[in-house]
Amino acid sequence: MNTDKNALTLSLDRRSTAGCVKVQRCDPRRQGFTLLELLVVVAIIGLLAAYVGPKYFSQIGKSEQAVAKAQVEAFSRSLGAYRIDVGAYPSTEEGLASLVSRPSEGLKAKKWNGPYLEKAVPLDPWGRPYMYRSPGTASDFELTSHGKDGLPGGTGDAADISSQ
Repeated sequence: MNTDKNALTLSLDRRSTAGCVKVQRCDPRRQGFTLLELLVVVAIIGLLAAYVGPKYFSQIGKSEQAVAKAQVEAFSRSLGAYRIDVGAYPSTEEGLASLVSRPSEGLKAKKWNGPYLEKAVPLDPWGRPYMYRSPGTASDFELTSHGKDGLPGGTGDAADISSQ
């Protein structure tokens, strides 16, 4: 009976000292982090997020502007190829859809050699359709996106992107 009691004492002693360094004394109250230590770590993480966050989100706005500019340039090249084949730019009514599908009738339908875009005309990076007008105010056509705010004019992320 004594041996069973000793075995029980040994197993309890082994469990209570698991993970403790032999040189230090194991105090069950010192086995975790204090609230103050956790608050300091959370404060440091918060400061880092406050510093890095705005820089990260400003890059997203710049990339949306770059995507819109690249799409406008690609549409302009496709419109140039359309004009070479058909002899004129699509009318405002025909719009950018004429780069993907053949016009229904007339001389343009006979000369059309498309599609001039691989896929359907995408929306701008802010989810609105590009505005196409032919003839444009300063050239044969005008292709515009009103930026993040969707209103004419603006600066920064809200600036208009145009083929002009």
